[in-house]
Amino acid sequence: MTEKWIDISQPLRADTAHWPGDTPFSYEVVYRKSETGSVNIGKITTSMHTGTHIDAPFHFLDDGTRVTDLDINVFIGRCFVINVSNLPLIDVDTLQQYELEGIERVLLRTSAIKDRTVFPKQIPLLTLEAIDYLHSKEIQLIGVDLPSVDQIDSKDLPRHHRLHDYGIYILENVVLDHIEPGMYELTALPLPIDDADGSPVRAAIKPIKD
Repeated sequence: MTEKWIDISQPLRADTAHWPGDTPFSYEVVYRKSETGSVNIGKITTSMHTGTHIDAPFHFLDDGTRVTDLDINVFIGRCFVINVSNLPLIDVDTLQQYELEGIERVLLRTSAIKDRTVFPKQIPLLTLEAIDYLHSKEIQLIGVDLPSVDQIDSKDLPRHHRLHDYGIYILENVVLDHIEPGMYELTALPLPIDDADGSPVRAAIKPIKD
């Protein structure tokens, strides 16, 4: 039987947690079929960084590339899901427990977010040395089940910048609580929003049977 795709996206709703002070998600029907005679038409308002999304370098660099400058091929392909639940720091020793040769995408299941309607005050972090290690393994994309790869109150965003220095793309707020560690096929395509600093994505994975 063909393996089915598994949704790892965070549903966007009015109560979806958003960055404090940022634009919350909202959806409304602005025209009803009874008014148009043919269709209902909805409108959304949201930050680019609410729910499951990718960061473009312009998010943290004034001269950074925008969403439509990114290589969409990086968001599609084989990925490795690693269970790092209950670890406050994800360091090189942790990552060295896994065979990452030939892996281009890594998703980290921290299981740190228990209620996705409440924005966290603190989150687990990759060490900078761990990012160096991922680069040495030629990782192209890192995904986390967290709203950021840096601490919530960080202003200098060292992990964002280190990942960018290595050309590693950032995928945030994937939902991995129901996902077993292992190899999967990933699709997490951003919308082609011109000049944008980020984009919501519909992320899904499918188990790979060797």
